[in-house]
Amino acid sequence: MAVQLNHFRSSLLKQEKQPKPPLFTSYKTRTIRLNTAASSSIQQLIQSGEVKPIPPKDAATALNSDGFKLLDIRPQWEREKAYVKGSLHVPLFVKDTDNSPVTLLKKWVHFGYIGLWTGQNLTMINPDFVQEVDAAVSNDRDAKMLVACGEGLRSMMATSKLYDGGYKNLGWLAGGFNRSADSDFPEVEGPEKLQYATIGGVSYYFLKLLLLLQAVGKE
Repeated sequence: MAVQLNHFRSSLLKQEKQPKPPLFTSYKTRTIRLNTAASSSIQQLIQSGEVKPIPPKDAATALNSDGFKLLDIRPQWEREKAYVKGSLHVPLFVKDTDNSPVTLLKKWVHFGYIGLWTGQNLTMINPDFVQEVDAAVSNDRDAKMLVACGEGLRSMMATSKLYDGGYKNLGWLAGGFNRSADSDFPEVEGPEKLQYATIGGVSYYFLKLLLLLQAVGKE
C-alpha cells in the first residue's frame, strides 16, 4: 500500500511540475471542442474587439479603474463555495427541477457519469437570464460587465447572449476563476478558494489529496 501511495504521489507531483499551456492556447482548444454557435460567436466578438478578453490578473484593474462590474454566472451551488464580494450574480444554468420520467432517467444517468465525480446537478439554461441581468443593472444596457464563470466556457455563452440582448460594453474573464491567483480577487467570501469552487464530488477529494501530497512533499 505504501509503495502504491508513493507511486501515486510521484505521478501527481510530476504532472503538477509540467508547464501549463498558455491561456489563449488553452482557451482556443477548448473553444474548438465546444463546437457551438455560441463559441463561434464569442470568438468573432473578441477578434473584432466588440468583447474584451480580460485575464484574472487584470481583473482588479478592470473592476477598480475601468468601471467594469463583475457578473458571476455560475450556478448557486458553486457560488456558495466562494465568490467575489460585491459581484452581481445571475446564473446562466439552473437546476432542472422537472420530475417527469424522462428527466428522472436523465438525472440518474447524469449522476452516474458526471454528477458523482464533479458534484454538478443536472441543469437547464436559465430561460430568464437576460431579463434577470436587466433587473440586476436596472435596465442599463450601457453597463460595463465582466462576465465570469469557473473555466470560462459558460461565460462565453453568457456573453454572447448578453451581446445579442443589447449589451455592448462587455468583458469576458478569460480562463475563468479557475485560473485566478489568490491576489487577483482579494475580497473573496465563502469557505473555499475561488479557483477551486467549481470542483466538486469525488474530484474534490482527489484535489484535496493532491494538495496534501504537495504539502508533504515540501516538508
